[in-house]
Amino acid sequence: MVRALLADLVDRGLRFDDGLLVVLDGAKALSAAVREVFGAKALIQRCTLHKRRNVAEQLPDKDTAWVDVKLVKAFNHADPDTGFRNAKTLAAQLQKSHPGAAASLREGLDEMFTVARLGIDGRLAKTLTTSNPVESMISIARATNRNVTRWRDGQMVLRWTAAGMLNAERSFRRIKGYKQMPQLVAALKRHAHPGTERIGAAA
Repeated sequence: MVRALLADLVDRGLRFDDGLLVVLDGAKALSAAVREVFGAKALIQRCTLHKRRNVAEQLPDKDTAWVDVKLVKAFNHADPDTGFRNAKTLAAQLQKSHPGAAASLREGLDEMFTVARLGIDGRLAKTLTTSNPVESMISIARATNRNVTRWRDGQMVLRWTAAGMLNAERSFRRIKGYKQMPQLVAALKRHAHPGTERIGAAA
């Protein structure tokens, strides 16, 4: 079903030839569908807030605070490779006493640093490393759909979903850090077309 949704977006005109950044929570079905439909052109950034919550759920209350502080420092490190290594070290530290938390941290860990590896920092990085913006839209759409007492068919579902998204659109704001968007676009294009910059420089 997820794959069909993404394929439908492509059929409706979604372009990804020059790269695509996809921000996801930890749902494996979503990651698999993104890779199947968009292939290597898409880069996945995992939501850091979801990761922090998932790790915390595997810890006793006495350990949640210090572990979260270390996670935040790792995810926000100026050097993504160092941040990645620090997160791996934390997982190793947790392995003996809290193996569930260690496993949760290691799962998809490399994708926690995608935006940083694209050279994006500051306010735009903060926006793009969490799925909160889309979850806010989904929450408003769900609130709109609560008005429906009887679903007749799939077309009705689509109409009410569209109505909910239009309601959510009223609260949309300019992306924080939007001035860095050209930098993000250029970085994604370099990822999608490796080697083109070197060819241009040689010419």
